[in-house]
Amino acid sequence: MIMDREDKRSISFPVLRLQQPIGEFYVGRIEARSLYEITWVDIRRILRERDVETYLGIQRPLDEKRVAGIKQYVRTIDATFPTGIIVAVDEACAAIDFVRLDDGSTSDTLGIMTLTNLPEPEEPEKRVLFGNIAKVLDGQHRIDALKDYDGPRFDLNVTIFVGPDISDQAGIFATVNKTQTKVNRSLVYDLFALSKTRSPERTCHEITVALDSKEGSPFYQRIKRLGVATEGRFGETLSQANVVDMIIGYISKNPSADRDELRRGRKIPPADADILQRLIFRNMFLAEKDLDIAKVIWNFFAAVQERWPEAWANTGRGAMLNKTNGYRALMRYLRPAYLHFTAPGAVVDVAKFRTLFEKVNLKDSDFNTELFKPGSSGESALYRKILDDTGVDAT
Repeated sequence: MIMDREDKRSISFPVLRLQQPIGEFYVGRIEARSLYEITWVDIRRILRERDVETYLGIQRPLDEKRVAGIKQYVRTIDATFPTGIIVAVDEACAAIDFVRLDDGSTSDTLGIMTLTNLPEPEEPEKRVLFGNIAKVLDGQHRIDALKDYDGPRFDLNVTIFVGPDISDQAGIFATVNKTQTKVNRSLVYDLFALSKTRSPERTCHEITVALDSKEGSPFYQRIKRLGVATEGRFGETLSQANVVDMIIGYISKNPSADRDELRRGRKIPPADADILQRLIFRNMFLAEKDLDIAKVIWNFFAAVQERWPEAWANTGRGAMLNKTNGYRALMRYLRPAYLHFTAPGAVVDVAKFRTLFEKVNLKDSDFNTELFKPGSSGESALYRKILDDTGVDAT
């Protein structure tokens, strides 16, 4: 069998040696492009399956959509990956030189690690190409997203296990992925309030907080601010994340890109008429008329509350108008209802929205999960019913 020839190559970088119950490992600093060069073969292999996943009896393909999202993120002004990439390397490929200290002694923790390929070993089965030195145990999406990165220097902190057998690799992989907890999306939106610059997320968060906290609001004390029930409150039927998601969809098609532009101090040009047919609140946001956005949403749902007061107040089992499905269906209807009365930029009052809801042939008792099933089917059924009864143009 003819194998591709490769010259001897190496990469060196500073590391710290750590000792934990699992054993000894190293934490190092590697520039993103360099890390990609020594791991890309393994990254490609997980499109099929990797040794660790095979050992554990699972498959985890590379999520191209997730990679695309990270690619966009790494080009923003505040991009950061503070948590480490985890890799395993063959002990035959790794050497460590510990630094000499000022007193003449040798450090037992700080050193320079050199990773070298094995292009022509005595035993051919032990051949290791430069592009396959490091097997990625965690962080493959981040590495793949940086393969074409051409921005400012991007260092990564990398945890390196030297010479772990497949069972150790599987244990590390399983532990990392088992213990990682997805951050509550409502909490993430809440944290945007701490930002010093405007962003679609921060604006939508502030609108949501105002709708929840202002007496007289149709959403007064109805929203779970951090995605979980607020102590001392009863009747919270919507998560902050769900409320924000639907509002942000009328402001921006790419919130992270808008946030990055604003953080860089750049002015985003107003949207044209075609874009405003979908992003009805975009120019209000760009003109910093957040209060007007809040007024439109307040007035729209106040009209819902007036038209079906019992259904809007009902938080019991089987009710749906003021819960996720009902809210999402109504927010989908908000766009055509708003455009029925005005061009984007104006505030529509409660009375106008109420004239549309008066045409809907539904009683308070009709807003239940038997008629409008849980999930997207019930949401779509309610949206279509309101749209058909009111006869507004949804294009």
